Amino acid sequence: MNGLSDTPCLRTRTRGGRVIRCGCALLSLSIGLAYAAPVLAQEGQAPNDAATQERAEAPSSLKAGAMDVPALPDASGLPEVEPVIDDEEFNSRVPDLSASKDPELDKPLESIADFERRMAGEAESEGAFASEVPGQTVQSLPEDAQTVSQIEGAPIRDSELSEPLPPLDQFEVTPVEFAEEGSDEEQGEVRYRVELDGLESADAESPTAIKSMFNSLSVLEKGDGKANNTAMVSARLEEDAQLLQTLLEAEGWYTPRIRTRLAPARDSDEGDLTARISVVPGQRFTFSDIVIKADPTEPQGLIADNMPLKLGEPIVAQRVQGAEARVAVALPQNGYPFAKVGQRDILLDRDTGDGVYTLPVTIGPRGRFGGITTDGDTAFDAEHVGVLARFEEGDLYDSRMVDDLRKALIGTSLFSTVAVEPEQTGEVLEDGTEAVRLHVKQEKGPARTIAGSLGYAAGEGITAQAAWTHRNMFPPEGAVSFNAILGTQQMGLGSTFRRSNAGQRDRTLELTAEGFYNDYDAYDAYTGRLAARISRDSTPLWQKRLTYGAGVELIGTAETDYRPETGDRSRRTYYIAGVNGQLGWDTSDSLLDPTKGFRLTTLIQPEATLNKGFNPYLRARIDGSAYYPVTDSLVIAGRVRFGTIQGVGLFDLAPSRRLYAGGGGSVRGFSYQGLGEQAPDDRPVGGRSLNEGSIEARYRFGNYGVVAFVDAGQAYRETMPQFNDIRYGVGIGGRFYTNFGPMRFDVATPINRRPGESSINVYVSIGQAF
Repeated sequence: MNGLSDTPCLRTRTRGGRVIRCGCALLSLSIGLAYAAPVLAQEGQAPNDAATQERAEAPSSLKAGAMDVPALPDASGLPEVEPVIDDEEFNSRVPDLSASKDPELDKPLESIADFERRMAGEAESEGAFASEVPGQTVQSLPEDAQTVSQIEGAPIRDSELSEPLPPLDQFEVTPVEFAEEGSDEEQGEVRYRVELDGLESADAESPTAIKSMFNSLSVLEKGDGKANNTAMVSARLEEDAQLLQTLLEAEGWYTPRIRTRLAPARDSDEGDLTARISVVPGQRFTFSDIVIKADPTEPQGLIADNMPLKLGEPIVAQRVQGAEARVAVALPQNGYPFAKVGQRDILLDRDTGDGVYTLPVTIGPRGRFGGITTDGDTAFDAEHVGVLARFEEGDLYDSRMVDDLRKALIGTSLFSTVAVEPEQTGEVLEDGTEAVRLHVKQEKGPARTIAGSLGYAAGEGITAQAAWTHRNMFPPEGAVSFNAILGTQQMGLGSTFRRSNAGQRDRTLELTAEGFYNDYDAYDAYTGRLAARISRDSTPLWQKRLTYGAGVELIGTAETDYRPETGDRSRRTYYIAGVNGQLGWDTSDSLLDPTKGFRLTTLIQPEATLNKGFNPYLRARIDGSAYYPVTDSLVIAGRVRFGTIQGVGLFDLAPSRRLYAGGGGSVRGFSYQGLGEQAPDDRPVGGRSLNEGSIEARYRFGNYGVVAFVDAGQAYRETMPQFNDIRYGVGIGGRFYTNFGPMRFDVATPINRRPGESSINVYVSIGQAF
């Protein structure tokens, strides 16, 4: 066994750097002791001859070769495995175990009797040592435990090892306790203050308030001087240092020195910590050269003229991005639909502070508008797409015209998605340009809609309206709608055919047939109407500066009217034929909620009654309004209206064709059509002229607003406004702003109220009053 001490060892190195040496001899010794200890424990004394004989007469089954060993499996089908080490190399590494090398190997082994006596003596000496351990006792196991033999003489140095195990019913299991995250109330709070030094010079040079921008984005500032622990403050400090470097680089300081420090606060009133950021901006880099890599353009200098960057100016990120965007927009607007702005390169010299800016631009072929193609789930064909276009085939390509076409397609409300993209054709024209084809990808949306509205106004009562519309029943853009109105003083049915973009962009053809009944204080009427109109009108989605309209109408109406010759009211039938023309100019910024600009509209309606021959007359009206934004939240608005009817007597006019003042769209504070001359039954008879005016102060906060207003007006029997006996109404209103316009709720009262006039009048509708 001693000869194994020369067996080669394995070497490994621990993390601490110590070398651990392990050998086969230690392993052999451990195995030997593990075998010998049970033997000694079982015998407890030196063996006698009988024991020796008993061991000699071991069962035959334990003799070598007595047990059946299963044969090794057939390895013929297994892949050949190359040995790790061959036999020759293995034998060369086996140490020489001859007696000449180690005399101990040649000594005779002691007999088993001598070995057992020697081990028994050692056990007695160790037993004596164990008897000196205080509290050393041997206790019996519980009754249900198995009987075991005590190992005599075994050294016991720990008294607890000799204690019996407790019964299972008395064994206590201590549950494992896991750490839980404490609540916010249980965690400590660290207060801190922020100090930022060194930005004064950079702030003075840059038009951008760097410090203010930093404070608005800083996570330290957003933390409001509080954190859960110091590590959180430190993380915020490092994040803010990176933010400050980004802000400085964006303004041209590419080599700033930024230092951070987290230290205890000098004063307890200032918090627990001070997060300090010190910065030295360094030099500000400027453009020393600007290089545009592009082919020549037509006109020459197209790119340079749209590149606002100048030599010597600081390298500011926002300026660079804006300049590149301007070039990317200018080229497609001037005949280059396929131009591409490449990736910029800025070479910085840290010694001189110079920057060389290089921008590659691929201009592509210069083109002119060619044909239009379309596909997809189409609402109309390519020919009607051409009607919507504001350019002609052969015009120089302009991306603004393409954007305008795209908006016009969206404005039809017929598509769920629509895209317009230029395509190269390879067709070279006479002037060297290339024909560019526009491809329209259509995906039509639902064509049918149902709409409804509810309103109330003094003198008009409550009205509810509903409409069903098919926006493309007769393509292209041939819409048919049916509408109904039901109210306390109005009811009716109507149908309208409307073709938008009828043969020309923004031109609308409209045919209307309707019948309705109105019951107002001035009159009640059963009316039928046929009308045709062609116009260019504004819509909430497509507001136009110039509008016009012209039409014809036939009206048949049976109306009650006051007869001065008899002093009572009777129903008369009127047949009216007329034409009308309207011209408008609008510079306001919104159709339903204007805040600036003005509007001017003129309406002329030559008409004739056909009851007893042909009796012509002229109706005319002028409306004007203006809007002035005092602040972003406050708008002052005003309007005026003048109207006249020429060529007919007052009582020869159908009551519904006369001029009236009063109500939500006229003079608030009075009932609908409530102003003007009154009949003996205290009901208005209308007039042949009128004048009105209003002024409002509109204040908006978020999606809500309040309005204070003063209205004035009067209607007269004479054919021209007299500007006397003007009535005034004052009031306040509320506004709720939505995506399609404000909802209006106004309350008004008349000034110098007369008998029979209501003290309070309420108006509810959509959109501003004017």
